[in-house]
Amino acid sequence: MVLSGKQREELNYAIADYLQTQGFNEALEAFKKEAEVKEDDNPSKYSGLLEKKWTSVIRLQKKVMDLEAKLTEMQKEVVEGGATRKTRSATDWIPRPPERYELKGHRNTVTKVLFHPVYSVIVSCSEDATIKVWDYETGDFERTLKGHTDCVQDAAFEYTGKILASCSSDMSIRLWDFTQSYDCIRTLQGHDHNVSSVCFMPSGDFLLSSSRDKTIKMWEVATGYCIKTYTGHRDWVRIVTVSPDGLLLASCSNDQTIRVWVASTKECKSELRGHEHVVECVAWAPDTALPHVAEAVGLEKKAGGQPGPFIISGSRDKTIKLWDALSGLCLMTLVGHDNWVRAVLFHPGGGKRILSCSDDKTLRVWDYKNQRCEKTLEAHTHFVTTLDFHKSAPYVATGSVDQLVKIWECR
Repeated sequence: MVLSGKQREELNYAIADYLQTQGFNEALEAFKKEAEVKEDDNPSKYSGLLEKKWTSVIRLQKKVMDLEAKLTEMQKEVVEGGATRKTRSATDWIPRPPERYELKGHRNTVTKVLFHPVYSVIVSCSEDATIKVWDYETGDFERTLKGHTDCVQDAAFEYTGKILASCSSDMSIRLWDFTQSYDCIRTLQGHDHNVSSVCFMPSGDFLLSSSRDKTIKMWEVATGYCIKTYTGHRDWVRIVTVSPDGLLLASCSNDQTIRVWVASTKECKSELRGHEHVVECVAWAPDTALPHVAEAVGLEKKAGGQPGPFIISGSRDKTIKLWDALSGLCLMTLVGHDNWVRAVLFHPGGGKRILSCSDDKTLRVWDYKNQRCEKTLEAHTHFVTTLDFHKSAPYVATGSVDQLVKIWECR
C-alpha cells in the first residue's frame, strides 16, 4: 500500500514523537536524519498519534472479525436453517438471527416480556414504572399502562388473557382489565418489601406473589384478599411459579435454595440445594417434556404413571440445573453462560430443549439430552434480563438493560 506524501510526512512525525516520548533518543536522532524529519511548528498535533492509530487498527480488526463471524452465521442460516416453519416441526422451532423487530419506548431496563395467551400482543415491564403493550406481528406500539410508582418487576396473564397481574418495587400488585378498558381494576397490598414475581393458579381464581420480605402470598382474585402466606426462605424470594397441575409451587431465593411447596397446605415438600449463588429463576417442566427429561437423565418410568415432576433453575453462579422436584436431587447441570443466568424455560413445542438468557448478553438454546448448547444468539448490547416463548406461534421475545424488547422469529 503506497502512502501519499502528506501521509508519509504525518507517519514520520508520529514515529518521531513516539521515539521521543519513550526516551529512545539515539534512535530518534538516527530516524530524523534518515527520514529527513524537520522540527515541526506544531509538534502537539502529533502527540500520541501513533498509539491512537495503532489502537484504532486493532479495534477495526476486531470489528471486521465480528462482522465476518456474523456473515458466516448468516450464510449458515441460509444453507442449514432456511427451512420455513411450514416444513419444520414446531418441536424444532428455534429463534434465528437477526431479530424481526426491535421495540423501543421504555426509558429504563426492561424487566419482563410476556406473550398474551390469545391476542397477537406482548407486554413488557420496566424499571421506568410502566407496562407497555405491543403487537408482535407488526412491531407496532399499542398502549402504556400506568399506575405503579416504582420499578415493575413481573407480570402474568390468567389463562383466558382477560386479566393481567403486575407487581412492583412499590410493594403493590395490580390487576388490569385486558379486555377493553385496560384500567387497573384492583390493587393488592400486604407485602412489606419489593414484590418480585406474580403468577396465576391454573384456575385463574387465585394469584401467587413472592417478595423481598422473604414470603410468598396467595391472593383471591375476586376479592383481593390474601388467604395464605408461605414462610421458610431466609432471604429475598425472587420467583414463585406453579406446577402445571396446580398442586405444587416452586420458589427460588437469594438464600441460594429452591423450595417446593404443597399449594393447599403451605407444607415445604423439599428444599433443593446445589447452586453456589443467588438463584434468579425457576420453571416447571411441562407435561410434554416429562418423558424427554426422564430419558435424558436415565430415569425409569414410574409404575402406572408419568415421571417427574421436574424443575429447571438458573443462578448467578452461571449454571442451569435440572432437578427432581420431590426428591430434591440435582439431575443435570448445564454450563456455558459467562455471567448470571436471568431466565430459563422449556421449549413449549414438546420440551426437548431449554432456552435461557443471561447477563452475558446472549440467548441460548440447549439440547439438554446431550448437555450441549445448540444455539447462541448475541441478543442485546447489554444484560438480557427476560425472555418468553409463545406457546403456539414461532416467536421468542427478549428484554434487556439496553431498554429494548426484541422479537425473534423461529424456524
